[in-house]
Amino acid sequence: MKEQEPEQETPGASGTIISHLVELRGRLLKSIAAIGLMLLPILPFSKDLFTFLAEPLLRFLPSGTTMIATQVASPFLTPFKLALVAALFLAMPVVLYQIWAFVAPGLYRRERRFALPLLISSILLFYVGVAFAYFVVFPVMFKFFTSVAPQGVTVMTDINSYLDFILALFFAFGAAFEVPVATVLLVWIGFTTPAKLAAHRGYVLIGAFVVGAVLTPPDVFSQTLLAVPMYLLYEAGIVMARIIAPSAGDVEAQEET
Repeated sequence: MKEQEPEQETPGASGTIISHLVELRGRLLKSIAAIGLMLLPILPFSKDLFTFLAEPLLRFLPSGTTMIATQVASPFLTPFKLALVAALFLAMPVVLYQIWAFVAPGLYRRERRFALPLLISSILLFYVGVAFAYFVVFPVMFKFFTSVAPQGVTVMTDINSYLDFILALFFAFGAAFEVPVATVLLVWIGFTTPAKLAAHRGYVLIGAFVVGAVLTPPDVFSQTLLAVPMYLLYEAGIVMARIIAPSAGDVEAQEET
């Protein structure tokens, strides 16, 4: 009876994993270096940057009042944290490109053809969402908040609390403006179709207002300013999906043939 030969490990497996880890480390170092390079010129202007970011609130504060710092290190740490977030914000295209360069070799040609435009669109839409929050939402929201303060209450916001508050809103509006990209991805992977998305418009409209109520402060103005653009972007996503889905389907059919 012939003896079975012992199983041998594939010699290239460990080498492949190590090479991927080395490449991942290189991509991470490049991303960190990009953030550091952005941070260096921003740091000297971190206080001016915070003043610019606080302007939508400062213009509506009662005369004679200012923002305050309730913690000892807040005057230093708050502008530094803002500078770090701004550096990440500006370096985001480089960071996302490093992620794309690491993942792209494992994708099919059809996937690369659609993924790269979606990646670029997601970056631009996130920036548009942040700009929309600053220039449109913040003035309306802070005007409402400062006008409803009870009698005898002076509005003097802590700078650290203010920064955390607006960063959360920036992330909420930036993520909300990613709706078209998410819609196209759902159609692209075959999870749904443009016709099904269009048939559920009513539910999406209600869901947009629910999301607006959760992500924004408890006032109808902020909720509406987030829900309406989110719904309009959903409609734009359906249009984009109708344009992209047929071509994606044709490519899939050709590959199957």
